[in-house]
Amino acid sequence: MNRKQRTVSPKPKKAIKPARKSGLYRTLVNLFRTIVVVFLIGLAWIVYIQWKVQVAPDQALPKQVDVGIVLGASLRQDIPSPGLQERLDLAVDLYNQGKFKQLIVSGGLDHNGSKLTEAEGMRNYLVNKGIPVKSILIEPRATSTYENLLFSKQIMDEQGLVSSIIMTHSYHGSRSLDIAETVGLKDPLVSSTKSKVLFMPYHEVRETLAYTKWIWTKVLLKAGI
Repeated sequence: MNRKQRTVSPKPKKAIKPARKSGLYRTLVNLFRTIVVVFLIGLAWIVYIQWKVQVAPDQALPKQVDVGIVLGASLRQDIPSPGLQERLDLAVDLYNQGKFKQLIVSGGLDHNGSKLTEAEGMRNYLVNKGIPVKSILIEPRATSTYENLLFSKQIMDEQGLVSSIIMTHSYHGSRSLDIAETVGLKDPLVSSTKSKVLFMPYHEVRETLAYTKWIWTKVLLKAGI
């Protein structure tokens, strides 16, 4: 057989890649992995924050500090809500124990029809419980826990007060302590109370969101933004 008679063998066809190796398949796999990773990170964060919410700071209180700080909550017809009364009752108890001779009550105006600021309503409640009005300093501007503690520190600096005990609910204690340290309070202490009147599932979920927002705010503050 001469060269002209030789048949040229057809080139083997390239094997068609399976669909699973296509670019679309890889994109979908990467997207699924990303979603799983984001979900797991989010779940871990929620578990961590819930742990912080459930475990209130356990700090031994000294014999006496310069001032007690009561963090505000809502008023109802200018009267502290049942939840806020729990915080104020804790303040009355510690004041009667001699833990402090001065109190700062912090909270601005609610947008719920109240005519008094939270601070003013809190002061009135404490006076009715036997606390001398001269012992109560009001901070009537704050609209958040961060502002509660930032503005309270400004009052402390003006009055020459250094040491403090912050009073709030247990679920709110960890975030309050972190904020207090961030705004520059010196060795702040938290005394907290468990609520018998609040619907805790709601407040614990809300605190998870609030704590997450605070962490982001703290990052921006440290970055100077």
